[in-house]
Amino acid sequence: MVGVASCNEDILNPINPNELSVGTFFVSGPQLLAGVNAAYAGAQGLDLYIREYFFLHDMLSDDVESGGGQLEGHRNQLLTGSIDPSNPIIISNWRGFYRIIHRANIVLDNAEGLTEEITESLRSRIIGEALFLRAWGYFELVSLWGGVPLMTTMATSIESASPRATEEEVYQQIITDLTEAIDRLPAKGAYGTADIGRATNAAARALLAKVHMFRGEYALAKPHLENIINSGEYSLVPRYLDNFEEENEHNQESIFEIIMTRSFGDADVWGGDGSGISFSTFRGQEYSPVAWRNLVPSRSLVQEFEKEENGAEKDDPRFSYNFYQIGDTYNNGNNVLTPDAVQGDNERPSWRKYTMIYKQPAENMASGINFRVIRYADVLLMMAEVENELGNTAAALPFLNATRQRADVAMPLYPTSQYPVGNQEEMRRAIQHERRVEFPGEQIRNRDIRRWRRMNVLTNATLPHFRPHHDLMPLPFAEIDNNSALTNDDQNPGY
Repeated sequence: MVGVASCNEDILNPINPNELSVGTFFVSGPQLLAGVNAAYAGAQGLDLYIREYFFLHDMLSDDVESGGGQLEGHRNQLLTGSIDPSNPIIISNWRGFYRIIHRANIVLDNAEGLTEEITESLRSRIIGEALFLRAWGYFELVSLWGGVPLMTTMATSIESASPRATEEEVYQQIITDLTEAIDRLPAKGAYGTADIGRATNAAARALLAKVHMFRGEYALAKPHLENIINSGEYSLVPRYLDNFEEENEHNQESIFEIIMTRSFGDADVWGGDGSGISFSTFRGQEYSPVAWRNLVPSRSLVQEFEKEENGAEKDDPRFSYNFYQIGDTYNNGNNVLTPDAVQGDNERPSWRKYTMIYKQPAENMASGINFRVIRYADVLLMMAEVENELGNTAAALPFLNATRQRADVAMPLYPTSQYPVGNQEEMRRAIQHERRVEFPGEQIRNRDIRRWRRMNVLTNATLPHFRPHHDLMPLPFAEIDNNSALTNDDQNPGY
């Protein structure tokens, strides 16, 4: 008893040096770098780019229809408009982006106190990366859900729950984060080989331009797009498919990618949460003609491509770059796609983009093809739209024509017989067409539809199951149940 009474209280409550916590982990530059790496890794989880992110955006757009494969019921709900707050895909994307935001907040909360093995330039860059990732997460959330709980510091307990912020408050935080990130992030060429794929100044500018365009703020988007175009760091690759194959990642057209790789094996692809367990994606397995083929290009997307027999000057070769049809070769030309190899209605095209069978005989559950989240073609077509919406229709023309001048596309330049561009409305229709045939299956169309609907300029969408309340997704039931600052009254209308 005497021994216990005289013990130092610190001895009774020692810190276990073998058990890391946020408070004991962040003491050096390499550890801060590991923290921001973890934020990037959040995108590589099952909730997002391994499986659920592309499903959500593609099925909310008019790019896809069911392929007659093995599409699960909760996925089919999104295709048919039967969306409810318990849908697992809705929950996964919400959780996945808040995971990225939380990890970014941990980095930002601990970045300034470190003194070991760190330079001020490295500290500033890591802060810029974390700000970019947090802003990206919030843009994904606010553009789909409207106002969401806004957290700018790390959660430390269940009492850290935040109420729903207004949409404007979330956007102002995004704009603030990206504006600071632009000042802190280097150009793409300033990164060494080991750091390829990190957020750059151009990535932050392109994302901020997207934010402003979603809000209809074209004049605010323009200088960021001009900066990227005038930087000389980016150009269109001559071969369209170089943007969607393993061998040509981080090329001169790529502004921001989510990295996937099969180098670490394929273990736990079903359960990876972005913790560094697995970095391969199901995208090819889900969409490929010789795999599950759960989704195929929609009829309206197929019809959007210019065809010579429909009065256009020539067939758009991007059709064959995006889709496989019966009789096409694959596996480096060694195999021919036959009807009996394709599930469902095999007379319809299947997805080629982001599939692995361009170089192997069969798809599998592990693809190492990086997702090109922002590419230079998007910047050029955003610039065309900005000029047109600001009343500079003639100035939009060279940016609109740029993607048609790609070496292996070589489409007739605008104006064409099918797409005259003599006024703002004609130019708008041509831009919407060009964005649709340039970016199908890249998770861009859904947000394009949403922003054009907001501005009442949408001309070519076919959404038979769309209802007005689908402009916003439902807050997940699990979030309302678990967040003490939310109630059912916070739910979006219609759910």
